[in-house]
Amino acid sequence: MRNSLLLLLGLILIFSCNPSSDGYTINGSLRGDLEDGTQVFLKKIGDNNQPIEVDTTTVTEGNFEFTGASEKPELHYIFVDKAQGYTAIILENGGIDFNASIDSLGFAEIGGTPQNDYFSNYMEESRKISLQAKSIQEDLQRATTSGGSPENIAALQDEMRELTEEYQGFEVKFVEENPNALISALLLERAANTKTLESEEIQRLYDAFSPEIKESKPGQQVIETLERLKKAEEAEKNTSIGSAAPNFSGPNPEGETLELKNLMGKATLIDFWAAWCRPCRAENPNIVSVYEKYHDKGLNVVGVSLDKTAEAWKKAIADDNLDWNHISNIAYFEDEIARLYNVDAIPAAFLLDENGVIVAKNLRGPALEEKVAELLN
Repeated sequence: MRNSLLLLLGLILIFSCNPSSDGYTINGSLRGDLEDGTQVFLKKIGDNNQPIEVDTTTVTEGNFEFTGASEKPELHYIFVDKAQGYTAIILENGGIDFNASIDSLGFAEIGGTPQNDYFSNYMEESRKISLQAKSIQEDLQRATTSGGSPENIAALQDEMRELTEEYQGFEVKFVEENPNALISALLLERAANTKTLESEEIQRLYDAFSPEIKESKPGQQVIETLERLKKAEEAEKNTSIGSAAPNFSGPNPEGETLELKNLMGKATLIDFWAAWCRPCRAENPNIVSVYEKYHDKGLNVVGVSLDKTAEAWKKAIADDNLDWNHISNIAYFEDEIARLYNVDAIPAAFLLDENGVIVAKNLRGPALEEKVAELLN
């Protein structure tokens, strides 16, 4: 959990308003076997997601210092030459304290400025839960490999689930209690991206943010992600079983525009797939078999491809003998039809009855034929 957060933070620049004009000073202290003159590097992530060296200094009697000025708080990293790992630090004007062991840079103690204090407080509590999770996971692995009792294994699994819920609750509480922290915006954006919170909850937490956090880049990203989440939730409602399938249109391989409402039969399978998708290609022979068996009885198939190139799409249609109507905007997962149906992974399929009502989703293998037979026989 700690590493995933640092990776997340590494992709996002952190902003806030009203920086001090006095500049910053990082007062660093390193413990361990370290020679004077060892280089310490201050880096940040550039626009191409590659590290950029911002400054370099050297160690004297276990201490080092960086000075400068920052227009806005921004995530940086501290690396030490020939040492493993790194430390994430928020570079903002003020005095920043850095204390670490050369053997465990990732566990550095950082503070002295508001955003670094927020970040450190979060990481301290997060590490406690992570250590508990590691202990349970080790116990679970030992129980599984050594033939532990099913009751013991089940108890450990329950304990892990409870700890996962506790961690999620901790993050929500942290965001609630720290509306001035940029880490709160980052946590909230992650919750929106992973759909661990409903849009109403995300909106509630966002509304409590201070104006500075709302105007910051991560704050703006929360809103952008929230809008996408709301649209996905609405699409999920519109494509639930029992709902009328949303109509759509798009170009076929010959460039002609096809529309769903003109392609439906007594039963209609909307199949989201792509040439590059191995599970899709593996399922295609089954769809071909069902189509050949039931097309004369009223089964139609509409393939919606999420391919990246028209060439790959057309070749896969021919190679797999997909003798039905096809539509593609050649837009990968940005395809407007995929968004309309809230498709974020493929294969995905929607089976409609003669009235265009969704009666089943994601049926494969024998289950698909069984449901089609039920609709047509």
